[in-house]
Amino acid sequence: MKSLRLEKIAQLVEQHDVYTQEHLLQLLNEEGFNVTQATVSRDIKELNLAKMITEDGKYKYTAAPRKENANLEKKYHSVFSESVLSVDYAGNMISIKCHTGMANAACAALDTMSYEGIVGTLAGDDTIFVLVRSEEQALSITQQIKHFLSLS
Repeated sequence: MKSLRLEKIAQLVEQHDVYTQEHLLQLLNEEGFNVTQATVSRDIKELNLAKMITEDGKYKYTAAPRKENANLEKKYHSVFSESVLSVDYAGNMISIKCHTGMANAACAALDTMSYEGIVGTLAGDDTIFVLVRSEEQALSITQQIKHFLSLS
């Protein structure tokens, strides 16, 4: 069933402009795949789907070549680790402080990392706010990010 779902996701992303995981979830449900948003998130990561900017300035999912994905992942991780100054959370919100002017790039990198439980991100000039589903997930993601930054 999983391999069929992964094939269908690749097909849907190729045939449709899929801007969000929720849209992909809706398309999968219409095709008879009853899955959760968390499953879709894991499938996106497994398929190495990336968000690419369209001509009208929106970001949509696309399948990037495997070699390009590996290079992009390294670049995203590098941008994130070089941009972030500190990470903390309160309730189900995470605050990520960045060097001035780097929050948008760091946020784009964070969005590609597919942390479980992230509902959405919002970047300003030097701060990223991350909305997660629960305080437990906020703590977990904060710890994961701090660990990632300590290894960089």
